[in-house]
Amino acid sequence: MRNQQSTIPQEKKVPSLSDTFHKRLDSLFITSSIIFNIGVSGVYLASKFHDEVLLDIFGALVVLLILPFSVSLIGYIKEKAKKKIIVSHSIILLYLIIEVSLDYILKIPFRDIIYVHIPYIIVFYAAAFSMIGVSFDVDKKMGFWVLITFLILIGCLIYMYIG
Repeated sequence: MRNQQSTIPQEKKVPSLSDTFHKRLDSLFITSSIIFNIGVSGVYLASKFHDEVLLDIFGALVVLLILPFSVSLIGYIKEKAKKKIIVSHSIILLYLIIEVSLDYILKIPFRDIIYVHIPYIIVFYAAAFSMIGVSFDVDKKMGFWVLITFLILIGCLIYMYIG
């Protein structure tokens, strides 16, 4: 006797609009994180080689990421994502706002002022680790790409000071 279950056609699961929207938010976040790491790597290399044009291009690229990170944060809030994702986004946006404020609005040499530079570095790494953590939460495979680009960023930082 044949198993009757095998003759019943399986229903195809059609992704809901919410699933599609959530996947797009994840892709936007991961892509923005990778661009961030590559952009900061470019800033470090441009600084090393004293190339003001590339420094301006990579710097602008990094700060313009405020837009996609804001869009993904708003989307995650609407989707009622985990608090970890919302807090991580907030840290990333805090870093980008600090960067814009200090480098582009106030235009002060804050990297030479230790009591300003140290908190800036702490917020930078909190943002970078937030990107890595959220990326692994939303997609393990893509999390590795974010981690790899972060390691490239660290390599460029070391090269900037040592190389």
